[in-house]
Amino acid sequence: MTEDLQHQWEFGNLFDTQPSRKVWSVVEVSASIKRYMEERYMDVWIQGEITNLRRQGSGHIYFSLKDAGAQLNCVLFRGISGVDREHLKDGLEVLIRGGITVYEPRGQYQLRVEEVELKGEGKLQIEFQHLKDKLQREGLFDQERKKPLPRYPQTIGMVTSPTGAAIRDIVHVIGRRHPALEIVLCPARVQGKGSAREIARSIQLLNEWSQESSQEGGSSLDLILVTRGGGSLEDLWAFNEEQTARAIDQSRLPVISAVGHEIDFTISDFVADFRAATPSAAAEIITEGHYAARTRLTDIRSRLVQLGLRNTRLFSERLKSTVHRLQRSHPRRRLDEKSQRLDDLEDSLRKNLSHRLQVIQSHWENLRLRFDRLTVSQRIQREGEKRENLTYRMIEALNRSMELRKNRMDRVAERLRLLSPEHVLLRGYSITSDVVTGDILRSEQDIRTGQILETRLSDGKIRSKVLGDSTAE
Repeated sequence: MTEDLQHQWEFGNLFDTQPSRKVWSVVEVSASIKRYMEERYMDVWIQGEITNLRRQGSGHIYFSLKDAGAQLNCVLFRGISGVDREHLKDGLEVLIRGGITVYEPRGQYQLRVEEVELKGEGKLQIEFQHLKDKLQREGLFDQERKKPLPRYPQTIGMVTSPTGAAIRDIVHVIGRRHPALEIVLCPARVQGKGSAREIARSIQLLNEWSQESSQEGGSSLDLILVTRGGGSLEDLWAFNEEQTARAIDQSRLPVISAVGHEIDFTISDFVADFRAATPSAAAEIITEGHYAARTRLTDIRSRLVQLGLRNTRLFSERLKSTVHRLQRSHPRRRLDEKSQRLDDLEDSLRKNLSHRLQVIQSHWENLRLRFDRLTVSQRIQREGEKRENLTYRMIEALNRSMELRKNRMDRVAERLRLLSPEHVLLRGYSITSDVVTGDILRSEQDIRTGQILETRLSDGKIRSKVLGDSTAE
């Protein structure tokens, strides 16, 4: 019997319900499954995404490998070499080689990891970090190695794709800020296989051309711009390769790296003498000196014009002031001022005399009026007028007082009339009283047989006699 058939027979016996069934222990079942799994899946490759990774103090690493439909427990033991443990993390796409085994104490199967290969962007990230650490240790990122950028570049070299959006943005910005700047384009592929070699070669060619042109008396390059537009990590990978980084480092000309968007960082950015956030930003940095100088010259010209206008205005004001001073100090002007002063004094004297005469005349008129008021007849007349006035006021006061008292008495009388019994009777009510005692009856209990009653109405009286059972005739 083959071994596979033996395992099938053994598993079949587990569910045998006949009296001759064989009963297994848990240990026996686990050991049998373990032998079967390890022999059948001794060396397999499995692809998936790392999840639930945890590192133990023992040095072992436990995690799960998952895809869209299932998960598989994995263990990377401390003694396994050749695996980059440092960069293993959740979410990483990997290709793992190992063998399936069973951990008997928990009765679970797991993959014993022997080898790990990174897939997709995770792999690129690890390679990026490895190269970055390597070049940093070599000192390629040190600030002391950076070459200063010229403030007023006249000719620049550019390494990029001639059909990309980056070159259009750069030409547009340069045309707006410094149209006289010359651009020497050395085209290169900036994406795909072999693009890093082309970029490195273009940087080298621009350096050689600049040196030869300078020796022949022509214009040399002031700097080199290495650039491309945005994209994924894979699209930008040509600028993360060591070949590109070495070419930038070995360039005798200053190199500006402007790759991708503001959030994108490449190895070229770290090695280059200057990193620009975007291609447009690189163009602004290159033209900043000329643009600032032109702006400064425009400001200076404006200030000179303003200064000239201000000096002309000041000179004109000084000239006018001098003319006015000469006019004020002329003898004829002083004579005119004295003559005008004499006229003012004459007018003032005339006005003072006239005013004094008016005051004397007014005073004399007041004295005459006062004398007239002091005559006897006028005093008697005034006293009579006062007496008549007082008599009239006294009569008026008495009349008002009597009117007020009359109104008050009318109001009191009206209130008494409203509260009197006659007024109540006029409204249809009546008052019944005992004829003998004169007491007013207020309740049925006050009535007795044979009692003589008198009922008073608004227009007369009615007498009645109580016959019995509270009735009267």
